[in-house]
Amino acid sequence: ILGVVATSIHGSLHIIIFRRYFRVVKVTRPVRRRGFTLLELIIVIIIIGVLATLGFSQYTKMIEKGRAAESRAILGTLRTEQTAYYLENGIYTAVITELGGGEPTACAVTHYFFYTCANTGTCTATRCSAGGKNPQFATAYTKTLTVAGVFGGDAGY
Repeated sequence: ILGVVATSIHGSLHIIIFRRYFRVVKVTRPVRRRGFTLLELIIVIIIIGVLATLGFSQYTKMIEKGRAAESRAILGTLRTEQTAYYLENGIYTAVITELGGGEPTACAVTHYFFYTCANTGTCTATRCSAGGKNPQFATAYTKTLTVAGVFGGDAGY
């Protein structure tokens, strides 16, 4: 061996060995491949899909909570009107039109809920599953408010 020269070109190490009669032999390190394998890409796509599914379901729950705020506000108004009706007449009414608030007693395109009251003073909001303000909810649920101010119902919204 007459000589050894080491050079670096673009991150690769080239070792050039000079031998007798000036034959050149190149020894190089394996070059790292850049990019992702198909398996890595599929795993990332699956993870993103799962996160998007979870995020979308939480998003729809939050939107429905916002729509349920309509029922809480109108039920509060109905409670106030029931109390005023009771003070004037000595009984609660089951007829919402006697209260004078103009709340819908059937699904209407202006509201997400329709409202009913009992002669005990308790009023109920039922989510429209057809005929109400779009978008409709797949299954109807109810929210109630008693004269004492206690909310109830069959949904956690």
